[in-house]
Amino acid sequence: MKLAVTGGTGFVGQALLDHALAEGFTVSALARRPQKPREGVEWIAGDLADTAALDLLVCDADAVIHIAGVVNARDRDGFEHGNVVGTLNVLEAARNAGNRRFVHVSSLSAREPGLSDYGASKARAEKLVMASGLDWTLVRPSAIYGPRDTEMLELFKVSRLGFVPMPKQGRTSLIHVEDLARLLLAVLPGGELVTARSFEPDDGRLNGWSHYELARAIGWAMGGRPRVIGLSPSTMMRAARADRFVRRSRAKLTPDRAAYFSHPDWVVSHGARPPHDLWQPRIETREGLKATARWYREQGWV
Repeated sequence: MKLAVTGGTGFVGQALLDHALAEGFTVSALARRPQKPREGVEWIAGDLADTAALDLLVCDADAVIHIAGVVNARDRDGFEHGNVVGTLNVLEAARNAGNRRFVHVSSLSAREPGLSDYGASKARAEKLVMASGLDWTLVRPSAIYGPRDTEMLELFKVSRLGFVPMPKQGRTSLIHVEDLARLLLAVLPGGELVTARSFEPDDGRLNGWSHYELARAIGWAMGGRPRVIGLSPSTMMRAARADRFVRRSRAKLTPDRAAYFSHPDWVVSHGARPPHDLWQPRIETREGLKATARWYREQGWV
């Protein structure tokens, strides 16, 4: 089976490629920059705005897994271009090539589109997928962690200082990137269990993790017991403005992110979990966080 993959050079995409190749798939993968040759992978130079590259990407593919998108942008137009227009371009290429199976990696933030420009763009992209006429499945991951992740890395780094700043209230679900990659392959065959369905996968922990529990778990993974500093929504917004002032385009905590991080409920919906006989998480989160911390150290990231 041949897969066409967008976002194959990213955090989730690299994990997916590892699992897909191990299971005997061949892959065509979109890449904005030159990549090292890899057996079983055909790298297609281009991005989500390059319609010619997308046509080449999906040619002769049995299924399309759309992972690529924008998680951090300066303004609404940045999210619109990367997540909405980009998704539309991939859908059109798939339809023109006669592809039927389409797996779209969205975000739990799409559940609350009024909170952030990011969530709104992911929700609009979902509507395009659902209206595409393709054999689609949506996957809305909760917070993703694991080796190669650069988003949660910030929390691992700061925990070494003896404290971790987190939103004061709220809970979130987590999923290890390896478990997410397995799910994306598990839904590929399609069928009535997964077709025209939206799934919210997590680590299986009932009611997710409070921000306090998550911060302490990260501290434990790093070998410490950091103090957890709870930040109110207004303080989160001030911190975002400060981060933008200091790191400018490299800022991790933007005002848009501060808005959805402060939302109290990012726990997956019980009825939206994938069918138990199709997929179950394998990686226990505390052990997964500990292994991730070890990987960060080995790579010199912390």
